[in-house]
Amino acid sequence: MTAARTLVPLAEATPPLYAGIDLGGTNIKAALVDDCGRLVGFHTEPTEAARGPEDSAARMGGTVHHLARQAGIATTDIAWVGLGTPGPHDLRRGVILRSGNLPGWDDFPIRDRVAAHCGRPVAYANDANAAAYGEFWIGSGREYASLVFLTLGTGVGGGIIIGDTNVEGAHSHGSECGHIIVDTAPTARTCPFGHRGDLEAYASATALVAAAREAVAGGGTGPLADAVAAGETLTPILVARAAAAGDPRARELILDAARWLGIGIVTLMHTIDPAAVILGGAMTFGGEADPIGRAFIERVREEVRARAFPVPAAETVIRYASLGGDAGVVGAAGLARLAHRRG
Repeated sequence: MTAARTLVPLAEATPPLYAGIDLGGTNIKAALVDDCGRLVGFHTEPTEAARGPEDSAARMGGTVHHLARQAGIATTDIAWVGLGTPGPHDLRRGVILRSGNLPGWDDFPIRDRVAAHCGRPVAYANDANAAAYGEFWIGSGREYASLVFLTLGTGVGGGIIIGDTNVEGAHSHGSECGHIIVDTAPTARTCPFGHRGDLEAYASATALVAAAREAVAGGGTGPLADAVAAGETLTPILVARAAAAGDPRARELILDAARWLGIGIVTLMHTIDPAAVILGGAMTFGGEADPIGRAFIERVREEVRARAFPVPAAETVIRYASLGGDAGVVGAAGLARLAHRRG
């Protein structure tokens, strides 16, 4: 959806209409979405987090008014607004507790401040949970009654949907799939939060870059080492490019990340027994359309088949996400729709 975003004319939209807002460390995305999950309007602007949370809350509220004007409707014609933000959170109070992407935003009542600025009720969620709901509603998970969504980027975000319910947990920390433990060794890697041995420490872009840096520092030759020696920045894209050029070490690094991801997925499968596991985010290596992307997800599936109980191993679908960068904003609107329907 991100690559070829199509907007439905208002005359063809199915009411009610909802607004979704996806707050990131770099950009604020907002969309006007109809009752079928189709985009009617879209807007993005820089987060400018250094200006503080109240300034961003005012501009997020302003995006709702902007979307209404863009569509030629009154803001009151928007039934509800959905908001997804990085965490950790207290979702019941609508508060960001703290966020690595948004330094200085501690204990800010973002849900109520956005609601005050846009004049509409706001449903609030973890950004990864919102993206999970987007894939569940109209994306790769739309055929299934339950799913686990893993977003592979700087970290590993997670969302769990069971029977149209977004699993948030008793303390607003539900679905933190990136922090399940996959390695209990005292020498296990640590994630940016300092957690030792969790999935994020092995299957995120940050983890892949760290492993690649160690491999290059350890010597050896090949496209990856040559590119780094030539001054190129070490990124997952560079590792994937080297793997595609035939660098066996680069390919091994990618497939090792997939192996750890498979181990984490088995734990989630045995805990939740979802119908599908959906993989999204920047570190999906071009998806099924790319040989590296295909090798990555097939390595995940191999690990699952080797470790899971026979029935879930055979029947749980593991596939890539389809909404791209729009999953969060569409999912936020979908959660607004749920809140509106529940009254």
